[in-house]
Amino acid sequence: MSKPTDASAEPLSLDSQLEKMRHDWDARARENARYYVNTATDKWTDEEFFATGELTVQGEILTDMINICQGRDPKQMTVLEIGCGAGRVTRALARLFGQVYAVDVSGEMIRLARHALKDQTNAFLFQNNGKDLTALPEREFDFAFSSIVFQHIPSREVIESYVREVHRVLRPGALFKFQVQGDASLETRPDDTWLGVPFSDAQAVELAERCGFEPRYRHGAGEQYFWLWFFKRP
Repeated sequence: MSKPTDASAEPLSLDSQLEKMRHDWDARARENARYYVNTATDKWTDEEFFATGELTVQGEILTDMINICQGRDPKQMTVLEIGCGAGRVTRALARLFGQVYAVDVSGEMIRLARHALKDQTNAFLFQNNGKDLTALPEREFDFAFSSIVFQHIPSREVIESYVREVHRVLRPGALFKFQVQGDASLETRPDDTWLGVPFSDAQAVELAERCGFEPRYRHGAGEQYFWLWFFKRP
């Protein structure tokens, strides 16, 4: 969903970008949260919507348990989700892992997610400021995950802030598995909170190295869904 580039657009300050992210995602949540989380349809039923979260876990978590669990029992693991939206993937994660902590910049999305996960007593949801994890209680996480979130962030500064924060809260050796926008042919703007800033393969590796991660695997460079496996160095 690319949008025309406005060459005259002035760069936004970091605070302005974060405020616009929060404002835009609150508005999307009020309009049709489930559509903006997964644009396959604008008329999701509960069953259909949360089934797509189960599919994400089946495709990206259950196929990768060696890297994710590293010999640990998933029911004994505490995991982190960045950008939980309306709780689509969070609910599936909470059925697999011992505890799930999730953040989102949108208070409206968090409100919807809390309603959706009211019976999941091992899921804990927090509105954050859109760039760090200071909203979370102090604890160490065994795995961090983010799906179809950073593709919407228009600032490399914001994304790097998140990556540094995940490094801070992960245990040594643990994995942060996430996506960024990989299609550099798309025209992006600093005020566009739908089409995120792209990363090349080299930029992804540099990001990992700056933030203390080993970029052990990467898949989808040059594509919209560029998956990164960042392992926290000891």
